[in-house]
Amino acid sequence: MQGGKTLVVGAGKSGLAALTLLAEHDGRPVLFDSNEKLNIEEIRGSLQGKAASADIYKGDLPESVRSEITELVISPGVPIDSPFVKSFAEAGVRVSGEIELAFSFEKGTLLAITGTNGKTTTTALCGKILSDYTGKALVVGNIGTPYTGEVEKSTVDSVTVAEISSFQLETADRFRPHIAAILNITPDHLNRHHTMEQYILEKEKIAANQGKEDYLILNYEDPVLREFGLKKEGQIRIIFFSSARELAEGFYFQDGYICRREKGIDQTDESVRLIHQSELQILGLHNMENAMAAMAMAYAYGVPLESILRSLREFRAVEHRIEFVREVSGVRYYDDSKGTNVDAAIKGIQAMDRRTCLIGGGYDKGASFDEWIEAFDGKVKKLVLIGQTAEKIADCAKKHGFHDYVMADSLKEAVAICHDNAADGEAVLLSPACASWGMFDNYEQRGDLFKQFVNEL
Repeated sequence: MQGGKTLVVGAGKSGLAALTLLAEHDGRPVLFDSNEKLNIEEIRGSLQGKAASADIYKGDLPESVRSEITELVISPGVPIDSPFVKSFAEAGVRVSGEIELAFSFEKGTLLAITGTNGKTTTTALCGKILSDYTGKALVVGNIGTPYTGEVEKSTVDSVTVAEISSFQLETADRFRPHIAAILNITPDHLNRHHTMEQYILEKEKIAANQGKEDYLILNYEDPVLREFGLKKEGQIRIIFFSSARELAEGFYFQDGYICRREKGIDQTDESVRLIHQSELQILGLHNMENAMAAMAMAYAYGVPLESILRSLREFRAVEHRIEFVREVSGVRYYDDSKGTNVDAAIKGIQAMDRRTCLIGGGYDKGASFDEWIEAFDGKVKKLVLIGQTAEKIADCAKKHGFHDYVMADSLKEAVAICHDNAADGEAVLLSPACASWGMFDNYEQRGDLFKQFVNEL
């Protein structure tokens, strides 16, 4: 970076945090966002310290500034293959990302979690376990707190738990968590990564720099991850977890219990039942997988099992992930706005233990909805569709013989329709299987509005 300037691309939370970190250490960062409607003075007013005096550009970057740039730090929402980014890469400018920048300042131990679904719950749970045990853990990344905004709080004795998306891993280079987990890989973000093969490669980058002293936690029931783990054995310490079978070694779910089997020094093994699902405050088989992944990470870090289990019992569901909202006239309402893809929405409906009125639909990421409709399995009483994908999902439902669907013009109308159709002992679930864009700023806003409309019933 010496002799040139670093260009931070993207004026969202990650970009502003990266700019602030660079300003304190580099002194020459520049912020750019292609959005011509960006209010530069408002952005500057939100910045503190040296970052407040950084140069900020919008719309088009002046050629005089472009010629001074020696490194790009791009926000997760900026595709690495966009013409703007490619033009710098082709000119020999190093392209980095927010997590790569943050990691270069990390002083403590990093635990990192990726996967198509379950990242936020696993990160929050792992963060709680580590925080309860150590006194404090930094919980950062895709969970909502930029890594660059927290990394300066790290010390040689601290632990950071990071939720990492495939977008962030696109620019991973030296990024090396001591303990990493890949929870699962199912089709998602293909509009960004273009092929499933590329999406898998991006996820696997989380382990690219790990060595024999590091740990990689993997889902044995995901065939891609099972093969990846077997290939990495001997290079990284692999810990598998399974929700479908008893493992020779690792964490597994059997007869309602999370269990652990570990080989001793003398090669004898011991299988121990650790905790029953009824003791936890999170629903669904997928959450047993999330719990096992978090347990395995904490165990690898050195947290005693008694401490892990105590934290598990206290943990409550993450907001917008099969979150119980309230009960109205015997009908239980759940907010699963974070179910932004088909696999997540499948897990949402599988977690329901009663007939359910389901709200789905939203932004079209190019996914197929066949598996989601098939997963209804007689449990969905009525499907209420909103957003860009409503017609596409309706056509898919008809193809699979499901005809009890209705269109709604708004989320408020969808909630009202469900309220009119759900009976005592049933449930209403917002689990869209789609992104929120187009109708909402993000899934959080969608979930917050759902809860507002439910609480107004």
